[in-house]
Amino acid sequence: MYESTFARWFRRISLGLIALFAVFPLFVILETTVKPLRDVQNTWQWVPSHITFAPYAQIWTTIPLFHYFINSVIVSTISTVVAVTLAVFAGYAISRFEFRGRRLFSLAVLSTQMFPGILFLLPLYLIYVNIGRTIGINLYGSYLGLIITYLTFALPFSVWMLAGFFASIPTTLEEAAMVDGTGYWGALLRIVIPVARPGIVAVAVFSFMTAWGEVLFASVLTTQSTRTLAIGLQEYATQGNTAWNELMAAAVVVSIPVVVGFLALQRHLIRGLTSGSVKE
Repeated sequence: MYESTFARWFRRISLGLIALFAVFPLFVILETTVKPLRDVQNTWQWVPSHITFAPYAQIWTTIPLFHYFINSVIVSTISTVVAVTLAVFAGYAISRFEFRGRRLFSLAVLSTQMFPGILFLLPLYLIYVNIGRTIGINLYGSYLGLIITYLTFALPFSVWMLAGFFASIPTTLEEAAMVDGTGYWGALLRIVIPVARPGIVAVAVFSFMTAWGEVLFASVLTTQSTRTLAIGLQEYATQGNTAWNELMAAAVVVSIPVVVGFLALQRHLIRGLTSGSVKE
């Protein structure tokens, strides 16, 4: 009885410390957003001299934050739609059809996850620049180039995940639909995709987050007109001064859509991440 009580309290204390460790940085961020700059710039003060919400209004004028926000929405949304669409068809083909090169294709998709993303930075930069010089298609500093870049990371994982999710769906559902006169396209659109909604949501969230918060490639492959939020936030720090309260306020504002979307899709996301791991 003593050991059980000790273990229970040890677990509670451990979980409490872990929660405190995770929540404390968020508390610092939120506290900083309502402080005057002098309270965080020179000498840190835990208790603000006075509470102000001016940083939330100033973030839109200090840098073109709304423009960067629109750029991130465009790139992330298009990347997500294209990645999910291609992954649905590719994953369905891998899980349902036997064709020449199927194993090689699956191996190639998985092998792309073995290499760190930074290895692709210089090759993609050179490819985009040379394409622009020789063919005239401007990929460097454009939405299209950034979207293609994010697809190279999101698409392989999306295909692999949806292939496993489709494999867990009984083929009897499609066979029953085909007996009623529905072809492969009809079975995919009317039967398989609705059943695979949790997996598709999980892939969509992964693809969106890959593009939304990426910094390395966006810092090299974008220009002032196509700069995304992850890079734009750095402009609050100049050579002589850093507006920490505005930076934290901007971080809170740009995180709200992602947090709200995650909470709204949390049920589908958890189910999608777990259902495809076991084949029924």
